[in-house]
This record gives sequence, structure tokens and C-alpha cells, in this order.
Amino acid sequence: MKKECMIEGRNAVIEALRAGRTIDRLYLQDGCKDGPVMTIKREAAKQGTQIKYVTRERLDQMSETGRHQGVIAEAAAYAYAEVEDILHQARKRGETPFILLLDGIEDPHNLGAIIRTANQAGAHGVIIPKNRAVGLTATVMKASAGALNYTPVAKVTNLGQTIEELKKEGLWFVCADMSGTSMYELNLKGPIGLVIGAEGSGVSRLVREKCDMSAQIPMRGDIDSLNASVAAGILAYEIVRQRLK
Repeated sequence: MKKECMIEGRNAVIEALRAGRTIDRLYLQDGCKDGPVMTIKREAAKQGTQIKYVTRERLDQMSETGRHQGVIAEAAAYAYAEVEDILHQARKRGETPFILLLDGIEDPHNLGAIIRTANQAGAHGVIIPKNRAVGLTATVMKASAGALNYTPVAKVTNLGQTIEELKKEGLWFVCADMSGTSMYELNLKGPIGLVIGAEGSGVSRLVREKCDMSAQIPMRGDIDSLNASVAAGILAYEIVRQRLK
């Protein structure tokens, strides 16, 4: 975590939560159950903030001040949008929606690179899940090379449910999958959501089952996978190519 995204100490974290600041992840010392900690847990529950219970030694390692009092919060470095903001972006441009959905990307450099690619490919926004994924940290901001200022990123509780809701808006969904159909054989025109999975494990089964198509990137090398941000770039630009036609 970057220093500017860390909030340490019980009162500071309580005030940040009550002020409505977006907290991506909350680290609490395992076993702490006193009044202020219970207050923090209640306020975090209102936001749906993910809580990780860790040892005091782990908090000591993370702490910049040495005065964490058993509590460290990781705040978002940039404000999140709503899914509706992304759809509005498409309407404002007079274009059919093109959205990237990321299923569990944990590397901040990958997330930043994907947001940068989304911007260059003309996507209207990016959607990430609340849990088991990196949020908009300072590292993500830097890796996006300024794209975060132009490409809205929404954070949702349930990616599968969000896909179902966006289907009602007319979107079709394609996910990256090594066992899918070659991307060159798929019709990727029209309103579309491109789903990219986590590094290593790929798109989760529950999310994959919500998708209408699975796209395989043809590979001719000796290894069987691509970096998540590279795969996102290749598939995004196949969508661009088909849209230009």
C-alpha cells in the first residue's frame, strides 16, 4: 500500500468511514473486540467493506506510523463510479455500450494497465468486484497513466448479478477462456461486456456460466497462457476491429 492510501488508528478509521470515504480493505488485529473496534466493524458493514483479520506482527509490518492501534484501512485513491455512469458514458457518445468486467484481478499493475487499454480501445468503463480483487490504489492510478481520469470504474458486490442486470440493458457477454471458441470466429459487435479472469485461475465458473460466449486467443508459443492485461488488450482490440468493420 502507498502511504497516502493508508489510514491508521481507531479514531482516524472511524472518522473516515463515517465521512463516507471509500475503504477498499480493512485490516483488524485478530482477537480485538473492544468498543472502538466493534464500532469500526459496524461502520464497515454499512459500506460492505471487506475485513481481513491479521496478527499484530503483520500490522506492525504494514504500519507507516507505528501507531495503528490494531486497525489499518486501505482507502481508494480515486472515487468509484456507478454502473449507470458507465452506461451514461455510452449514451453520451451515441455508441453501443462496451464494458470490461474483471473477475478477481489482484495485481495493481495489471488493473492499471487494463484501465489504460480500456480507455484507448474506447470502452465506456470497467467493472470490478468488491472482494478478492485489488481496488483503486495509488499504484493502479500510476499504472493507468492518467486513464482513470477519463474511464469510470465501478465496484460491485456480485459480478454475476451485475451481468444479469446489464443483459436487461441489451448487452451480450464474452469471457476469455482457453477452451473457448477462437475470437476470430465470434461475432463481437453490438453492445458487449468483455470478462477477464484472475491471474492464473481465469474467469470463475459462476461468472463464466453467466456469459453468452467464451473467446479463445489463438496461441502459437510454448506456454499456455498470457498475462491478464495482455489478454484484455488483445480481446478488446478484436472488439474494436469488428466495430470498425
